[in-house]
Amino acid sequence: MIEFKTMFFLNYSTIVDPLLRDLRTYIPEFSGMKAGDRVLDICCGTGAQVFYYAQKGVFATGIDLDPNMLKLARKNKRKQDSSNASFQMADAQNLPFKDNFFDCASISFALHEKERTARDKIISEMKRVAKKNGALIFIDFSVPLPESRFIYLIKAIEFIAGRNHFRCFKDYIEQGGLDVILKKNQLTEEKRHYLNYLNDGLIIIIKTGNP
Repeated sequence: MIEFKTMFFLNYSTIVDPLLRDLRTYIPEFSGMKAGDRVLDICCGTGAQVFYYAQKGVFATGIDLDPNMLKLARKNKRKQDSSNASFQMADAQNLPFKDNFFDCASISFALHEKERTARDKIISEMKRVAKKNGALIFIDFSVPLPESRFIYLIKAIEFIAGRNHFRCFKDYIEQGGLDVILKKNQLTEEKRHYLNYLNDGLIIIIKTGNP
């Protein structure tokens, strides 16, 4: 039986992924990906971002721990006949890849779902598997959250996702978001972009080099 949280996010992705199409398209350009690169997308969910990478000629790998999400991602891969995309079950805190293997590693809207120690471990693993001077891409909510009507929808979604999920989301905000998290993990920002999502500027994309 599919857990409530998984079912929620499957339905959420069906609604939200189309709204994020411009973001998904922009990230490969923003990060400087080029055909032939090897790119890892962590906590890939339904694989939406992975397919946009693959469309650029990138060899894109998505990892997730949820078998139902991966099942849908593989189903979508068959529909799209995307030979450059692959998916596997893996723990973001213990990635099953060699050091310096990927040209780029990305994570979208997942750090705010994790405990602080997990956030640090995931970033450490991203640094390990990405090539030296490779790109690390982080996409998540900007902090502080702007005052807007849309904020109430975001908070409602995070609350419905479950008690632990909402607790981690609140802690992500209290910690200071990506700026504080990346500084704590000794990553220096190269560039950033704010997405005016429904004119509210909720999403921040940050590219760092891998030291």
